[in-house]
Amino acid sequence: MSAPLIWILLPFLAGALILFFLPEKYSSIAGGTLAALLSLAALIFPIDTALLIGSLSIKISASVAFFGRSFVLTAADGALLSMIYGVAAFWLICAYALDFEKRFAALSLMIVALLTASIAVEPFLYASLLLEMAAMLAVPLLVPVYQKAGRGVVRFLVYQTLAMPFILFSGWALAGVEANPGDFGATLQSGAMLGLGFAFLFGVFPFYNWIPLLLEEVSPYVVGFLLWSLTAFTTIFALGFLDRYAWISASPQISSAIVFSGTVMVVSGGVFASMQKHIGRMMGYAAILETGLIVLAMGLRSPRVVDVIFLLLIPRGLELVVWAFALSIIKRQAYSLRLSEVRGLARKYPLAVSALIAAHLSVTGFPLLAGFPSRLALWQELAGYSLTVSFWVFLGVFGLLVAATRALAVFVMADENASWGINESWAQIIMLSLGVAGLFAIGIFPQILQPLLADLPALFLHLGR
Repeated sequence: MSAPLIWILLPFLAGALILFFLPEKYSSIAGGTLAALLSLAALIFPIDTALLIGSLSIKISASVAFFGRSFVLTAADGALLSMIYGVAAFWLICAYALDFEKRFAALSLMIVALLTASIAVEPFLYASLLLEMAAMLAVPLLVPVYQKAGRGVVRFLVYQTLAMPFILFSGWALAGVEANPGDFGATLQSGAMLGLGFAFLFGVFPFYNWIPLLLEEVSPYVVGFLLWSLTAFTTIFALGFLDRYAWISASPQISSAIVFSGTVMVVSGGVFASMQKHIGRMMGYAAILETGLIVLAMGLRSPRVVDVIFLLLIPRGLELVVWAFALSIIKRQAYSLRLSEVRGLARKYPLAVSALIAAHLSVTGFPLLAGFPSRLALWQELAGYSLTVSFWVFLGVFGLLVAATRALAVFVMADENASWGINESWAQIIMLSLGVAGLFAIGIFPQILQPLLADLPALFLHLGR
């Protein structure tokens, strides 16, 4: 048995079987259980290493060939696979508490499998094709049957599709640059194409307008899942580019451009979030700000760049699932999610509102919450890089904190005679409690992430060394 068959083909086929054969009420539980087992297997069974269990020897090979292309998952990928499928399991089990249709469980498993294939495929440029396939597979999640696609869905698909040719052409051009590094014209062209490709994938300003639009048109839970999964794998793909072409990260001009792009995302995301009258759009701009922090970290040329980026990525998955889950509960009471319609809902859905505010504050880097350790590490790097950039990042984060304060004020703004009550289901109460507990656990005891963070830098040969 090979690792790509277990962590790519198996979940993809399982998603197809869930979609066509499994009853709806069991779909999310089945998908979540499989994802949890895959996460546990990635921790227990080392890849390409013989494991003795009594007299039985088990070895999972690292690669498999498919249509002339190799898919390789090494021992260094074990921690990453455990993280990916662990977070995916939580998304799927929370979907059960929301009574999502089985299409979400099936397609989300297939999307995660395709995205996992994007980090395993060789040559690695084919990852852009797999990212595009995952984006296209997300369309049935975003557009209900017999309903016309909204502007947000169309822009999402257009931007994800535009990224693919730019990245493929830049990979071809970068091969020429390696052969003739003194050709300034070729270097400039390849750098521009690569930058545009990743600008579309990451949703760099001004290409992120599809995110707040989607959160007005589509279920916030589905959008939150896509914001987590696509950004996480795009980040790993981008780090692979920087690792393979070391001259990109070593160039002061390119690094400055990356830092500038990330800073603009952070500032614009925070400022726009503070001005919103729709709590779904607030979540969208918060996700944009956090993506901006990741992009900013990539350009710092620090030996700790990999540690800082993964320290940002791991809590992001938990923050988004808690936020999107709470928002989905609230949306069933206030369909439009405008501030005027969620007024006083803290008395009807106290647990959902508390979880939403906790996730919101975690993204701002509030102490004792999951986002705080990563923000602290990033602030330390920024302090040695530029005080000007640090000021603008602080301004963006402050804008997001203003948005959290506005949302909390509206949620608790109720008539004096309004009674308190818990209207969340038992399953929702359990998942909300687990999510908020996880946010505080990572914030208070960040060392619990150390087993994952210790192995993740081994994914890259040169980056951060």
